[in-house]
Amino acid sequence: MTSKQQQSSPAITLAIAGSEATGGAGAQADLKTFQQLGVFGITALTCIVAFDPKQNWDHRFTPIEPQVIADQLEAIQACYAGQLDTVKLGMMGSPATIDTVATALRAQQWRNIVLDPVLICKGQEPGHALDTDQALKANLLPLATFVTPNHFEAESLSGTTITSVEDLERAARIIHEASGAAVLAKGGVRLAGSEAVDVYHDGTTTEILSAPKIGEVAVSGAGCSLAAAITAELAKGATPLDAARTAKAFVTAGIEHRVASHAPFDALWQGGATA
Repeated sequence: MTSKQQQSSPAITLAIAGSEATGGAGAQADLKTFQQLGVFGITALTCIVAFDPKQNWDHRFTPIEPQVIADQLEAIQACYAGQLDTVKLGMMGSPATIDTVATALRAQQWRNIVLDPVLICKGQEPGHALDTDQALKANLLPLATFVTPNHFEAESLSGTTITSVEDLERAARIIHEASGAAVLAKGGVRLAGSEAVDVYHDGTTTEILSAPKIGEVAVSGAGCSLAAAITAELAKGATPLDAARTAKAFVTAGIEHRVASHAPFDALWQGGATA
């Protein structure tokens, strides 16, 4: 590789996440976000989620064997050794997957580990989901440098009830204290008011990020795309706060230009910011 090629190469970003068949969320959303923001995106798949239109669009969840996940990560980490230092963690789905991913992460140094703490997947048995939640908190949260919990996840990780922006701010502080990571706690459409509010906190700086709500229903892929946008910006050298600001604007534009479907949810369009 020539010096000129090295200088023009994009930052490399990895998403370890599930496949979501309708294309709105998961690894599909991650790759589209990475491409839009000018980084070279890679994915290692952890599971396959296919909504069931015959059963009220519930999740059909199929885990990928841990060895297959380990094989993907081995290939990725060997191929881009010394170049890959930024990763986004999405849907894991099982304690075995979490153990496999944590082992791979510990095999190298990372500058940025962005955890989108997907704590539950509809269609999983409650006991299994609880085991997965506990494994995520024990094995992945301590590795994270940036965490992006939604309303439900922020309540679970902080052990608090969130009904206001002040509650969301308190939850962000608790999650930071527990993990040491920067936190963007997402209120989204779930808090009352005309604004979709998220709270950023990194132990030093707290900032409220808000934008006018666009509808009252969550849009598929918003959380995945937000975390992926943060990942892309961090890979390019942005500060965590600047990455959060850019990601908020990116997702707001994607919601505004969302893609309608026959499912009871629309999908965020990652190209919304350039529409």
